[in-house]
Amino acid sequence: MKFSRLSEPTDLAAVAPRQNISAANRLWIEQLRQINSQASADNDHGSDVIFGLSQTPKSLPPHYFYDDRGSHLFEEICELPEYYPTRTEASILRHCAHEIAEITGDCEIVELGSGSSTKTRILLDARVAQGLPLRYLPIDVSGGMLEASAKQLLADYPTLSVYGLVGTYEQAIAQLPPLQLSERMICFLGSTLGNLNPAECDIFFSEITNALHPTEYFLLGIDLHKPTEILEPAYNDAQGVTAAFNLNCLQHLNWRFNGNFDINKFAHVSFYNIEQRQIEMHLRCLESCTVTLESLNLTVEFQAGETMLTEISRKFDLPEMRDYLWQSHGLATVRVWTDPNQWFGLMLCQLQPGSF
Repeated sequence: MKFSRLSEPTDLAAVAPRQNISAANRLWIEQLRQINSQASADNDHGSDVIFGLSQTPKSLPPHYFYDDRGSHLFEEICELPEYYPTRTEASILRHCAHEIAEITGDCEIVELGSGSSTKTRILLDARVAQGLPLRYLPIDVSGGMLEASAKQLLADYPTLSVYGLVGTYEQAIAQLPPLQLSERMICFLGSTLGNLNPAECDIFFSEITNALHPTEYFLLGIDLHKPTEILEPAYNDAQGVTAAFNLNCLQHLNWRFNGNFDINKFAHVSFYNIEQRQIEMHLRCLESCTVTLESLNLTVEFQAGETMLTEISRKFDLPEMRDYLWQSHGLATVRVWTDPNQWFGLMLCQLQPGSF
């Protein structure tokens, strides 16, 4: 297989007591609390749900996919034959991980949305081969999955230390612990960037650059625009795992906000919006119903056939993304790797001194 490479001070709130759960003192897990951010506080109390379900058309924030069950369902999605992003990105990583290690050197790895940390192992193996120190900071909203994957990594990498952060990207980026190695590389792998609209992307990249020191690194995976016949099956698999993942957000709302969504009255729908270059996932109401979320004092009427948007997954162009990162956020692209089909791109960027 041939691969191509293209050259080219926050106010922190108090956090929960740090928990040492490893006799060897190599694993720490920190449960993050909300930072001093009105948006974060509103989201934690369900204001984002109230807002989304009060709109026409209705919508739900995609972070409600990710309770523990949703995180496990997403891991299943990543193994599906239709879902190309995970295996394509992993193949790119296997090709370039040694070069990434050579370029970044003595740095600790911060991973946003770490999940099972499967692809992280490719980066760690390359660093082991070069005799580099291993420090890993996984970030995930699912504390159960983060702890389980971290413990397995410690068993497999005797020199690894792990500092896990349980919380959202915004919380964790603002509350990263002090450096123990000389530099950091923040990794945002997978195609999760596509879940953010352009305005949210601007905010996200500003938070990334605020968390990095000049000359530190950012490793970004992006899903690229491609034919509809490839994209749509990846979000509507034959086994129905993506449908279960989509519907699970209603179950999450039920337990979190004391709701009564009947998932049998909703169906998963997805399609590629070519004009916007984004996959859209919706839940369609199959029969008229009334839903109550008691903890939010919210009652919502759904009409038969009505849909609510649960996720977008935007698809990108590599040259456009390279220019945007540099011109808008001072992140210079050091290397770009892609696969033979040009389906997925991996970008290693470096924050430039004096930028923004």
